[in-house]
Amino acid sequence: FHTLKVLFSAVKPKWARQFGLVLLPKDSTTFFFNVVQDTVKYRTQNNVVRNDMLQILMKLQQGNQALTIEEIAAQAFVFFLAGFETSSTTMTFCLYELATNQDIQHKLRREIDQVLQKHNNKITHESITEMTYMNQVIDETLRKYPPVSFITRQCVKDYLVPDTDTVIEKGTKVMIPVLGLHRDPEYFPDPNKFDPDRFSDDRKDTIRPFTYIPFGEGPRLCIGMRFGMMQTKVGLTCLLKNYMFSVSSKTKIPFKWDKFSFILTTETPIWLDAQKIR
Repeated sequence: FHTLKVLFSAVKPKWARQFGLVLLPKDSTTFFFNVVQDTVKYRTQNNVVRNDMLQILMKLQQGNQALTIEEIAAQAFVFFLAGFETSSTTMTFCLYELATNQDIQHKLRREIDQVLQKHNNKITHESITEMTYMNQVIDETLRKYPPVSFITRQCVKDYLVPDTDTVIEKGTKVMIPVLGLHRDPEYFPDPNKFDPDRFSDDRKDTIRPFTYIPFGEGPRLCIGMRFGMMQTKVGLTCLLKNYMFSVSSKTKIPFKWDKFSFILTTETPIWLDAQKIR
């Protein structure tokens, strides 16, 4: 029933509001709203300035088209929702693929060790940014397992699909199959193979635009993309520098996808065995 509510709210948001459909528990939304409201109030009264997203929203609150506290809380909530759940999902699938492909896992661990040695074994923004193979591994994970398998958009003007007589009329809701694009052999040869080299410097430019869209694209790009990516990199760095992973016999392969989950996930847990190396 919850999945139907989510789909109905995405397709007909005005109708959903009229019917009073609520997607999230009231105690959860009240808690999050109070946290944002109290934080904004404290920063304003104590002249506290931090270089973060909430500060940007507070600046917008003072502009000509001022945001309400409800709108600030909503944007902050989407930021956390987009950045946390998707990061944990991405790390899960990434560790599974690394456990399946031990050569890739060893190569990534070598990069982590080499980069951290240059930075006194400290995980910093600079050290994480230097891990280029880490980027490739995560990009390939997002290709094979995009956390959100489809995205919806609304056509803002009539659009003639190239080389056809089909016109997408203004106002039409369009559903874009992200997972379908990412696993289409026309765009990604041997799509079921986990191959981080697809995103190496000499190959990533050959990827056709808009066929790789784990975060969407254009002005509606995922608001939590940078936060989620950095969180995923830090998490993988902490785990891989200390543990070696292999697939547990309890993991059911091939995967069966959970048909009722908005985030791409399996029906049964993905079990991995971790062996401490330091």
